[in-house]
This record gives sequence, C-alpha cells and structure tokens, in this order.
Amino acid sequence: MKRNDKDHNVNTNKSLGVENARRVEDLINIVDKYTRTERHLEQHSDIASPEQIRHAQEIQRERKEQMENLKNIIAYGEHANADTPLENLKKNYEYTQGYLEHNADHLDSETIEKIKEKQQHRKDQMKFM
Repeated sequence: MKRNDKDHNVNTNKSLGVENARRVEDLINIVDKYTRTERHLEQHSDIASPEQIRHAQEIQRERKEQMENLKNIIAYGEHANADTPLENLKKNYEYTQGYLEHNADHLDSETIEKIKEKQQHRKDQMKFM
C-alpha cells in the first residue's frame, strides 16, 4: 500500500467516525422528540382534535422510520431497504383509507373532500407505476 493510500484510508475512517457521531446525535434528538410527543399524546389526546392527533401520529411514524434507518446505517453501514415508491403509495393509501373510515364522523366536509382527492390521486399514481 502506498503512503497516499494509507492517508486516504485514515481520512476515510476519520470521516466515517465523524459521520457516525453526527448520526448518533441525530438519533438521540429523534428519540427525544418521539418520546416527548408520545407523552404529550398520552396526556392531552382528550383535548386535541382528531386532525391534530392524526398529524402527530404521522410524524411519529416518520420518526420511527428515521430511527430505524439511522440504526441500520450506524450498525451495518447501510441504509435500510427503502420501500419502493409504489409500496409507499400503497401504504399511505391504506393508512389514509382506514383513517377516513374510522374518523369521517369527526371531520368537516372540506377535509373529507381533500382526503378523497388525495386518495384518488394516489390511485391514479399506482395505476401508472
């Protein structure tokens, strides 16, 4: 191995260490936010609107995915096998459909119409994929 190769490997390892340290910090911050939001949902779900609760649950789902992804990068050096766009569309469609079925009585008509439009858009996108 040439001297430059050794220097490059040392720099790469340092860079990886810095990146992983940043990822650990990100993971800690996401876990803190996740925990605070869970506690807030438990304590105040009786005064929050269904829309606020749905929004918080969506954020929590995204945080879980971020935590899992960071864990995989730190532990295994790779991103988790990300879902394909089609799989994401299907998941979002199914999640939203269930939400709509269970909460339609608590939503105003404008919100319901927006959700239905979004669902139709997702259906159209799935047809073309």
